[in-house]
Amino acid sequence: ARAVTKGGFNSLPKFTFPGGSLIGDDAGFLNFAKIKGSHTAMKSGMLCGEAVFEAIKAGVEKGGDLAVARVTEGEDFFVKELTAYTDKFNNSWLKEELYSARNFGPAMHKFGQWMGGAFNFIDQNVFKVPFTLHDLVPDFKTLKTVDAVNFKPNYPKPDGKLTFDRLSSVFVSNTVHEENQPAHLKLTDASIPVNVNLPKWDEPAQRYCPAGVYEIMENDDGSKRFQINAANCVHCKTCDIKDPSQNITWVTPEGAGGPNYPNM
Repeated sequence: ARAVTKGGFNSLPKFTFPGGSLIGDDAGFLNFAKIKGSHTAMKSGMLCGEAVFEAIKAGVEKGGDLAVARVTEGEDFFVKELTAYTDKFNNSWLKEELYSARNFGPAMHKFGQWMGGAFNFIDQNVFKVPFTLHDLVPDFKTLKTVDAVNFKPNYPKPDGKLTFDRLSSVFVSNTVHEENQPAHLKLTDASIPVNVNLPKWDEPAQRYCPAGVYEIMENDDGSKRFQINAANCVHCKTCDIKDPSQNITWVTPEGAGGPNYPNM
């Protein structure tokens, strides 16, 4: 499990770098309008594979047009960048599909569910609008404060058939971390969750984390403390993205570990 890379066409990075390329969801090829990305990820891998094959066939590894010669420790070696991969993307149906859905997310965020939905219907089914909308506000800045919300969600208890509690779902993910290793969820300031996030946003980490990693606990003296159950982490990185104070940083666990989905 991990957070969905839903920026789409507007958020695509540079695909290539010396010695490697970005493919699949690592590059953000998800079609957010359809919430589908397997076919686009596979296509990007095929395009990259074709570029690699053509480069090897052309002898690029021996110093062709796509190789840059450098000298390190007295030995010549070539740093190859597959620019042909980007060219293939630009001439493929993959770019056309992502480009056609480029306004979906920004329209929903700017105009709301109804107006945004109408805009997207027209853009994708009636005629293509000649401009591109952009999300200019980071996701973590979109949270409403407690004062701005006059209700608190009251979800029904999970029935164990259609809906499930978070901890039982974590068990299904086969998440395992080595004991006694340093927490891989780092706080820039340990006081912020209780002193800032709790009064201002009712500490949203309690709710946006799908694995129940973050909890607000009460001490014997009635004071509050922020507890991190790092062993439950399924490595979705939502906290790194969504924390309104940008106080949480996800790093690679020291002893590896994490979720394991053997049937995928």
